[in-house]
Amino acid sequence: MSTAAPRTAGPDHLWTVDEHLDDILATVRPLEPIELQLLDAQGCVLVEDITVPVSLPPFDNSSMDGYAVRVADIAGASEQYPASLEVVGDVAAGQGDLVHVGPGQAARIMTGAPLPPGAETVVPVEWTDGGLGGGPAAGMRARSLAPEGATGQVAVHRPAAARAHVRAQGSDVKAGDRALEAGTVLGPPQISLLAAIGRGTVRVRPRPRVVVLSTGSELVQPGEELRPGQIYDSNSFALTAAARDAGAIAYRVGAVADDAATLRDTIEDQLVRADLMVTTGGVSVGAYDVVKEALSYAADEDEPGSGVDFRRLAMQPGKPQGFGSLGPDHTPLLALPGNPVSSYVSFELFVRPAIRTLMGLPDVHRPRVRAKLTADRALTSPKGRRQFLRGRYTDGTVTPVGGAGSHLVAALAHADALIVVPEDVESVTPGTEVEVILLG
Repeated sequence: MSTAAPRTAGPDHLWTVDEHLDDILATVRPLEPIELQLLDAQGCVLVEDITVPVSLPPFDNSSMDGYAVRVADIAGASEQYPASLEVVGDVAAGQGDLVHVGPGQAARIMTGAPLPPGAETVVPVEWTDGGLGGGPAAGMRARSLAPEGATGQVAVHRPAAARAHVRAQGSDVKAGDRALEAGTVLGPPQISLLAAIGRGTVRVRPRPRVVVLSTGSELVQPGEELRPGQIYDSNSFALTAAARDAGAIAYRVGAVADDAATLRDTIEDQLVRADLMVTTGGVSVGAYDVVKEALSYAADEDEPGSGVDFRRLAMQPGKPQGFGSLGPDHTPLLALPGNPVSSYVSFELFVRPAIRTLMGLPDVHRPRVRAKLTADRALTSPKGRRQFLRGRYTDGTVTPVGGAGSHLVAALAHADALIVVPEDVESVTPGTEVEVILLG
């Protein structure tokens, strides 16, 4: 959530990319921690270290289906001279009442079952005749089909060292060890570990709820028929997908027509389920830039510090931007340009870090590397603007994809990186080392 009002500046102030981002990150605060059931916590960030209350495994157990025996009883065993042992019973996984293995004895044991008292090692069933009196066994018959297998004699054809095929108590983690650190994102392996050590709930920062809303009377839902002057709404789909990729729970709202009152009503309705709102379109200087019209004066007299500030940034694409907060909870709102490339680049630079900040992650930025530019000709960039060009990164080199136009959706779909051209650079020749933001 937002706890401080964003900075404001005069209408002629040209914000740098870093100034705008710093303002966002200084305003947005991590969400308050909550206790969640394990599966509900998937994708969330831990806010506490997790200590192991019980060792894993909690007891010595077999890693094979076979026979639990004493080492001395099978020393020197071979197929020609097998060791013949008395089978005194079965030991199954989950069994608590264990048979005792004495000299000259063996117990059938299943994978995961506790090592019974008296036994020192496990021989796989394939090293025995399985109690059938023939050659090496391929496996064990189900107990329900052959209950007599738990008694009788078994021939062991190979020796085994002490504690062979035995998973030692605590060999995974020991009681008192730190299993997971605060700041860990909970994925399937982490949830598995939490369940294995007996944790049913965990304290995390919840995944932020992001509402994505596009504007424009020309926008049509994909799958519907296009009429003259209309285009399909791609931005809201792209940004909703990007928000989910960043770790958020994202809700897409259908495109809102160019009407300020309708937009204000829609945003007000959506605030109840939003930790962050993202709009796309309507932030420039045109006569139908409805987001700017609707929200420039959205400050609530009852909620000091609320409102949205619209800015010009020294960047290409994505010069017009808006940032502020709305409603009683000061829900942050980022207003992005409407051109598809501008919108997506703006999301990567500003919205994704805001989402990751709400999650409480220590590192909110995409990785950046240095790469050698490979291109047919020099790249040009407007002086005083930080340009972000689409590219493909491979083994320390980056190649531009498409042109600089902010409408080139097809080129964007083939890019996995952004090539950064600084404000004071107007031309970048092939072979030059450049900064690259990795998107994948």
